[in-house]
Amino acid sequence: MSTAPRVDYQTHPSQYRHWKLRFEGPVATLAADFDENAGLRPGYKLKLNSYDLGVDIELNDAINRVRFEHPEVRTIVLTSAKDKVFCSGANIFMLGVSSHAWKVNFCKFTNETRNGFEDSSANSGLKFLAAVNGACAGGGYELALACDEIILVDDRSSAVSLPEVPLLGVLPGTGGLTRVTDKRKVRHDLADIFCTTTEGVRGQKAKEWRLVDDIAKPAAFAAKVQERALQLAAQSDRPAGGRGVTLTRLECSVEPDALRYPNVTVEIDRAKRTASFTVKGPTGAQPADIAGIEAAGAAWYPLQMARELEDAILQMRTNELEIGTWLIKTEGDSAAVLAMDATLQANAGHWLVRETLGLLRRTFSRLDVSSRSLFALIEPGSCFAGTLLELALACDRSYHLALPDDEARAPKLTVGEINFGRYPMVTGQSRLGRRFYDEAAPLAAIRERLGQPLDADAAFALGLVTSNPDDIDWADETRIAIEERVAMSPDALTGMEANLRFNGPENMFTRVFGRLTAWQNWIFQRPNAVGDKGALKVYGKGDKAQFDWNRV
Repeated sequence: MSTAPRVDYQTHPSQYRHWKLRFEGPVATLAADFDENAGLRPGYKLKLNSYDLGVDIELNDAINRVRFEHPEVRTIVLTSAKDKVFCSGANIFMLGVSSHAWKVNFCKFTNETRNGFEDSSANSGLKFLAAVNGACAGGGYELALACDEIILVDDRSSAVSLPEVPLLGVLPGTGGLTRVTDKRKVRHDLADIFCTTTEGVRGQKAKEWRLVDDIAKPAAFAAKVQERALQLAAQSDRPAGGRGVTLTRLECSVEPDALRYPNVTVEIDRAKRTASFTVKGPTGAQPADIAGIEAAGAAWYPLQMARELEDAILQMRTNELEIGTWLIKTEGDSAAVLAMDATLQANAGHWLVRETLGLLRRTFSRLDVSSRSLFALIEPGSCFAGTLLELALACDRSYHLALPDDEARAPKLTVGEINFGRYPMVTGQSRLGRRFYDEAAPLAAIRERLGQPLDADAAFALGLVTSNPDDIDWADETRIAIEERVAMSPDALTGMEANLRFNGPENMFTRVFGRLTAWQNWIFQRPNAVGDKGALKVYGKGDKAQFDWNRV
């Protein structure tokens, strides 16, 4: 277990040290005002609106609160409360004193938060406008890039920049290079100049190069931002009269070797370097209509479970680096899961259901991009059905116990209509589509068994599970598979799993994560960046970086 203080991903606006959130009809304004003395770890100050993981935890919380607590909001304006600076990006001194694992996990979480902007814009009508009212560098510009549009103040000094290559010897860590080309379609030679120039690009040139959407003089800036925010809001169907749901703090008992929530339990076996995630299915009477869902609020099972699972994934990724293999289990009544899915499908157009589906989609995607080996264990009492089947489909392997002589106890899995695209991966594919390369024949065979409980032999015959050992072989086969996995190089496994999990079509999101895993992972460990005289280490000390000039 790590000796560093645990990172808590739960917070509340009353506890924010870095963001100011205000509401005005359909527009919410999220203003960056980072407290330089409130870094998550000691050893650096968050000057010039530079950020660390603590800043992004608050940002993620704020966006989720807008999603669920303020359905009347249709546009979020991201701006700065500090004079002449929007955001100077990730704090360089924080990066300089952080371990490699901390840097990569930090970059991954910021990626997921920014990708969430684009996910909400595409799927739930929440639009994002960056009102860049000062210097905007590195991760600050990457934050703006994740928005639907960027307006830059034209005050002769404010500029956008990605100075990581010339200043720090690293790459923009949260998708900057990828969004410049794939999203904003900046011409590659202009992008080359932009990414190797420390002073950045300002004013009309920034607009002409497509680095921003519009510019405005200081006197007209606020009016231009408000006008565009309302125009973006007019494109949304989020309900002006919707009844928000308060996101209460999750109940979580943190034990030395376990995390326990009402619906999710994580139990750690440190000797074996494994963690067992058990997701419990819904129990008791569940709401079947919007009135019941709204009355349940944050306690509505799919919303509560998604929040708990997300928190568990984030805690385990950050706080338990040596636990490299996650065993995914479920527990409960498959019929109850399928009934919940029917309610989700029937009401998918309602804003609250849509946001809950979005949170489930993004949470399952956090599993996909976690650098952990994922094995599903389908045992008696499991409820891998519909929405919860996604957990098994996300895994690298799945083991389904066969009990041919005990039909009553034999665990079953059930494919639902919801598995055919309601929870797409970042590739845009369903996990079933990814599994079978979107080939028509195997998917048609599965559709023929839609809604039918499938025992181990039936699931194996359809290609839905990796192995179907009987009760004689189960303990040995699963034990050996897990022990072999745990003994392998975690670096090689991370690269292998990322390649195999994302075998479908490439898009901007897969490139962001793939490049983070491969390029940034490599560059962040090179002496040119993090050696004693590396650019990241000497920044701000008055020393010149010393590079190994060999191209590798």
